[in-house]
Amino acid sequence: MKKVLLFFFLTGVFQLAIAQRAADSVLKQLQTARNDTSKLRILSELSEANYASKPDNSLIFAQQCYELAAKLDDQKYKANSLVLMASAYGIMADYAKDITLYLKALKIYQSEHDDYNIIRIYVNMSDDYSHMRDYQKGMLYAKKADSVFRSLTAMQQKSRFKMPEMIAYAIIGDCYLFAGKLDSAEAYLQKVYRYANLSNNQGMIGNVSRSLGELAAARGQKEKALRYFENAFTFAAKANDIQAAGVAQLSIANLYQKTGRLDSAIFYGQKALLTARSANFKQDALEACMALYGYYDQNHNLTQAFKYYKMATAIKDSLFSQNVTRQLVSAGYEEKQNQLEVAAVQERYQNKMRTYALIAGMAILMLLSVIFWRNSDQRKKANRLLQTQKEELATTLGQLQQTKDQLIQSEKMASLGELTAGIAHEIQNPLNFVNNFSEVSAELLAELKDEVKAGHTDDVLAIADDLTQNLEKITHHGKRADSIVKGMLEHSRISTGQKELTDLNKLTDEYLRLAYQGLRVKEKSFNAELLTHFDTNLPLVTVIPQDIGRVLLNIFNNAFYAVQQKAKTAGPLFNPTIEVSTAQNGKQVLITIKDNGTGIPYEVMNKIMQPFFTTKPTGQGTGLGLSLSYDIVVKGHGGQLTVTSQEGEYAQFEILLDPLNC
Repeated sequence: MKKVLLFFFLTGVFQLAIAQRAADSVLKQLQTARNDTSKLRILSELSEANYASKPDNSLIFAQQCYELAAKLDDQKYKANSLVLMASAYGIMADYAKDITLYLKALKIYQSEHDDYNIIRIYVNMSDDYSHMRDYQKGMLYAKKADSVFRSLTAMQQKSRFKMPEMIAYAIIGDCYLFAGKLDSAEAYLQKVYRYANLSNNQGMIGNVSRSLGELAAARGQKEKALRYFENAFTFAAKANDIQAAGVAQLSIANLYQKTGRLDSAIFYGQKALLTARSANFKQDALEACMALYGYYDQNHNLTQAFKYYKMATAIKDSLFSQNVTRQLVSAGYEEKQNQLEVAAVQERYQNKMRTYALIAGMAILMLLSVIFWRNSDQRKKANRLLQTQKEELATTLGQLQQTKDQLIQSEKMASLGELTAGIAHEIQNPLNFVNNFSEVSAELLAELKDEVKAGHTDDVLAIADDLTQNLEKITHHGKRADSIVKGMLEHSRISTGQKELTDLNKLTDEYLRLAYQGLRVKEKSFNAELLTHFDTNLPLVTVIPQDIGRVLLNIFNNAFYAVQQKAKTAGPLFNPTIEVSTAQNGKQVLITIKDNGTGIPYEVMNKIMQPFFTTKPTGQGTGLGLSLSYDIVVKGHGGQLTVTSQEGEYAQFEILLDPLNC
């Protein structure tokens, strides 16, 4: 649920109708207010009127109201002002201040035993944590609100709490949705949807329709999801809910992106960005910019992708810069007064110029000539500046490409390091055999000398036979070590791009073992069960073995990392398992890799193939492994790389190769 929806019950005293009044009329009332009580009421109304469209102005009026309420020791208006300030900070995405102010207001309402306002504080805090992607705390506070509601006994009193109760249910449903618990999410959201339709609450219908659309999309019901999103946009427009309309547009854009219709995704993504920027919803604008960056990057339009990435970075910087926020808040009202004064000065200047024009027509013509010349000169300067900026942008793009190439090379070297660690562990076994049999043979030679001196011919022959067997074993394991070294040199060399007939069963099994041994070199206590189901009738496929091996190594490393992380918290009964299979799929060849690790969150599923995106902690991943793997399989071999996952349960990657396209 979005913040604008919470505005329907923002205060327990005033109505939303104030948002429709003319601002000048309310300001006049403030100037002519006869007493402080009237000023408190008008300041609260002004703060509410500016809440959704001008949150900085709303914050200023709420601060003035709080100062006056503190002076008069009016607890009701103090708490109400804190809620108004918190809501304004929330719409500006400053959640730290938002939560702090809500907690202060909560103490006042708890001391007054005001259950209605306690419930709405819990609901607002739940919404804030949901916006910060902390769904655990979001659900915690939503359930606190529901718990207070259920403690009420008088039915006539409960009817007053029905709206915040439904919003709490909607937030609980959203939290279940993003946690991947779709059945629980549907139970809560459908309950809210029925209530919204019965009460004809168009704002709530629009918001819960969007959540039901996300639920349908998560289940793969794309047509049903599109109907819900369009329904959400229609009701948001009817309710004049600008923020909800923009969120619905972005949901439609993401749905089109999942179905491969990038042109439609870009169209609705740009609409969502325009809507968010029209009302200064920075958090929504940031999400729209990041979505557009992803669409254009997927469409291989680097110029546009870079443009929206820069916009997203600028918005993100402004969101997290507390100094900028404080400056905007403190200077907001004065800036508007200055604008009025500047406009008045300009009007007087224009009147003065018209007077001079009547007196000295020729002089004004000369002045216009000078102005035209200056404009021409300024245009030339502007053109030169644009040319300079264009060159700088081209240089920046070149540097960005160079940096990307360097990171890709780093990822390749990291993969080589993992591979080398596994090979080193493998080569240790035959070397141990060679060393052990060499030591035993040396001892046998000493015994042989003693038996020769003693003239024990039979014993000499027996020892000679033992030596022969030892030498054969040394030769056998020496050749095995030699083959491993040759294989290591083969894998470490730079790919020539030459495709060759390859046994995918053997290649897959080899890289599975090397990835496992490479991890055990670093984590000696780690163990996992490896299950392989290889199709013995699998045909040879023409591929670049080193490149496909790199893809397999990246996916295996991610799988081992996922089960290793889950093993830290799942308890002793958890059995880390990696299951690998190959099969023929018609004329195509399918490699399936499945792990029972931590899984991939639903909200990042469409991002994991993007360059530089990683779910690993800082310093443990470059975000290029799956991106490179996708390019190798899809662009280099004309195949497909897909992933399915359930968070906390499993992740499954499928590599589909067509021998004809390879």
